[in-house]
Amino acid sequence: MPIAVDIDVMLARRKMSVGELAERVGITPANLAVLKNGRARAVRFATLAALCEVLKCQPGDLLRWEAEDAAGG
Repeated sequence: MPIAVDIDVMLARRKMSVGELAERVGITPANLAVLKNGRARAVRFATLAALCEVLKCQPGDLLRWEAEDAAGG
């Protein structure tokens, strides 16, 4: 998937646990783990906005595009 998720980076910068973030955003830790590990197929803008509000960041701090290599993509 060419979209990389950097929630773990922001969690480390904010010294926050996955459980605390999930609680403050209002989603389950399991759903946050799916998103954090790049296994989600979609994310609601409301969820993205809540993540940004809690982590005090921009969407680009959490999501980035990575080109797939020619052999694999």
